[in-house]
Amino acid sequence: MQSDIYGSNLRNLLITISYDGKNFHGWQIQHNAITVQEVFQNALEKIIGDKPDLKGCSRTDSGVHANMYCISIKTAHPIEPNRLKAALNRWLPKSVVVLDCREVPLDFHARYSCVSKEYIYKIWNSEVRNPFLDGYALHYRYKIDENLLHRASQAYVGYHDFSSFCTLDRREKGDMRRNVKSFSVIRNGDLVTMKVEADGFLYNMVRIMVGTLLRVQQGKISPDGILDIIEKKDRSFSGPTAQACGLYLNRVIY
Repeated sequence: MQSDIYGSNLRNLLITISYDGKNFHGWQIQHNAITVQEVFQNALEKIIGDKPDLKGCSRTDSGVHANMYCISIKTAHPIEPNRLKAALNRWLPKSVVVLDCREVPLDFHARYSCVSKEYIYKIWNSEVRNPFLDGYALHYRYKIDENLLHRASQAYVGYHDFSSFCTLDRREKGDMRRNVKSFSVIRNGDLVTMKVEADGFLYNMVRIMVGTLLRVQQGKISPDGILDIIEKKDRSFSGPTAQACGLYLNRVIY
């Protein structure tokens, strides 16, 4: 059994948070930019007094939100989970809140123990913008046929190589195959929401999926053309990367 200066066995805590990403540069700590991880670690250090072994469930981009984001922390500090939850909510900014805190097995990892994740993308589909959704939904003033896009989106479902739906960066290219379990497009008044669940996501994958569906709406890509784009494994054939403001990590499934 592992122990430290507190003289107690090492514990693994699963902390579930929700955050408004509008003013953050994503989750992961960066130089010269405020991130969710930075403010979370600062609050945690005020409570337990040392730098914990902290793992986040996902990397999220600048401006992206999370209805549910999970963090695993290994610590031997004796604080009870409910007290840690209350203390974190005292020190965190109002844009970040702890929803739950509980003990999990030592081999649990917030990222690698995840079975699947679910994202939603919100589009305000009206000629007139909604000032209350500024930074929280994409404003798209032209008509959206949600039934057309829902049918087209079913081509995403299944186990595919999603190279056509990934922004290439300096990271070494690995396995680009992912299993998309479901994709839906629904409307509630002027709010159109796209929802996708998969066993994992590539860099900007959801935002490129959304941008491609909007190209279908515009008639620039055939409603039956998405499967062909997947098979090409070439980013140049898919649509643009939709703005970050409409994207939410909605659910993490373990």
